[in-house]
Amino acid sequence: MLLGRVTGTVVASQKEPLMDGLTFLVVRQLGVDNSETGSYVVAVDSVGAGVGEVVMYASGSSARQTTVTRDRPCDAVIMAIVDTWEIDGETVYEK
Repeated sequence: MLLGRVTGTVVASQKEPLMDGLTFLVVRQLGVDNSETGSYVVAVDSVGAGVGEVVMYASGSSARQTTVTRDRPCDAVIMAIVDTWEIDGETVYEK
């Protein structure tokens, strides 16, 4: 699992039929210290995340293990919205 911040949306009117009904979000990966890494991914949203929220996402074959993405051709999925995160007892992020 990776941490990221939702930075935008993607709309695709023509797509593989197995992807119909899914929401696509642009996620910028975050380092453990909440710094942006510069790396982006388009992920299927399985939890109702919104722009600006910090999320946990998975990529690769793990992305096809959620109820929403099972047996669908996706390479990244948002599977949690982060409320808080701490490192060494210090709060790095709080929603």
